[in-house]
Amino acid sequence: MIVMLNLSKINFLSSSKTDKRSVKNMDRVLFFIKKFIPPKIFSFFQPAYHFGLGFLASWRYGFPSNKLLVVGVTGTTGKTTAVYLIAKMLQNGGFKVGWTSTALLSDGKKEWLNDKKMTMLGRFFTQKMLREMVKNGCEVAIVETTSEGIKQFRHRFINYDVAVFTGIYPEHIESHGNFENYKNEKLKLFKHLERSKRKKFFGRKKELKKIFSGKKTIIVNGDDKYAEEFLNFSVEEKIKFVKNDRRENKIETVRSKTANTAKSREENLKIVKYEFLETNETGIKFLFENCPIQLKIWGDFNATNATIAGCIGRVLGFSNEKIADCLGNIDGVPGRLEKIDVGQNFTVIVDYAFEPKALKKMYEIILPIKHRKIIHILGSAGGGRDVSRRQPLGKIAGENADIVIVSNEDPYDDDPMEIIHDVAEGAKSAGKIIGQNLFLIEDRKEAIRKALDLAKENDLVLITGKGCEQAICLENGKKQKWDDRVVTRELLEKRKQKTNLKNG
Repeated sequence: MIVMLNLSKINFLSSSKTDKRSVKNMDRVLFFIKKFIPPKIFSFFQPAYHFGLGFLASWRYGFPSNKLLVVGVTGTTGKTTAVYLIAKMLQNGGFKVGWTSTALLSDGKKEWLNDKKMTMLGRFFTQKMLREMVKNGCEVAIVETTSEGIKQFRHRFINYDVAVFTGIYPEHIESHGNFENYKNEKLKLFKHLERSKRKKFFGRKKELKKIFSGKKTIIVNGDDKYAEEFLNFSVEEKIKFVKNDRRENKIETVRSKTANTAKSREENLKIVKYEFLETNETGIKFLFENCPIQLKIWGDFNATNATIAGCIGRVLGFSNEKIADCLGNIDGVPGRLEKIDVGQNFTVIVDYAFEPKALKKMYEIILPIKHRKIIHILGSAGGGRDVSRRQPLGKIAGENADIVIVSNEDPYDDDPMEIIHDVAEGAKSAGKIIGQNLFLIEDRKEAIRKALDLAKENDLVLITGKGCEQAICLENGKKQKWDDRVVTRELLEKRKQKTNLKNG
């Protein structure tokens, strides 16, 4: 309680400069708390501490989520891309939108890369962002909502209208203890939605009433084995999207009962079907309820992410044709299969894939691309992130790439070389030999330089693990400013200049 009272004296609001100082002050306070208060004592008070901070932040900024239509997106993978596609689709459809995600932040007036190395940012930052969205005239806010954020009550004082479940599989297990705990944290978002009050929109937001009923809505990936658990909440609207099983492709309304006998009642459940068609030079083509949609991004899994956006479009009254048009005009997602091209005679792709399942998916997309050799730079994270994924990451790279370069990613307080050696063991198990087709280079910039030096015409250089992240996380909370795309582009430009000088 003493901590709560001291925190309430910090000035969290006024000018933007003051806000930035406030965030720094909060970081210092949190660092002090975690460093000097014994872990057992902090763990005991932690739930009350997080809950109190959540309320204080929401109160300080005037409970801004009550003035917005708020969409929460959760799941193990696809969250960031889904948030981006939802946001851009709604913008193309005439809505003013703000969002927070791993890759990008937007307050409705401007967009910027997330440089915080955190997906669901602190309660004060998130509530301030929502307040800014209201101030800038946004109608919709999209919040990428993580299990860790939910565990720390960062969702608790956000009044969500729509909760989206992209799918789930074991990840972040060390943080939560086991998969069941991890899943249960995700489920808390849907329980929170179930308990949240319906909103009344006034002023400019009154227009939302014409297209959005205000009903609390759940959207779930019906192909996920845990889908029914995420549907098992008493809300007014539910949408389950599934891959087409070749039967008639349209929205169907079925009568279903929840598994929970306490809530056993008939509910309307809408089924939305989609079907991946092809990968082409532009991106991918898929069907959303028999309506063909051409995306400018690769990856068959992005048909799923785009379907999520399509479901949001349907909630807001979009026709299938409008959904197709709005999605078709979206360019690529930053840091997701992003090509870096300054005119070199080989291909460079930066991607966020940082865990085994995502890396396998990436290779499914990459391998059909015409190439000579594949040179892959990767690493893994420290700081309590899943140690068990390190060797599998190295093995996947070793099995698919001709040359593997293991480098630093986000070591936090762990020994960077220990992480690098763990990943390298996986590559060695796939037959790679250190010094021949396997290189261990701690400095990530030098690792990228090495890959570019090795690259020949028609080769494919992959740089994975960070995407468009803006920092490398080091010991004692330090952050090194970083962007794989910027560093790679700079190195390619220097290489180009040297070549021009030689030829000149």
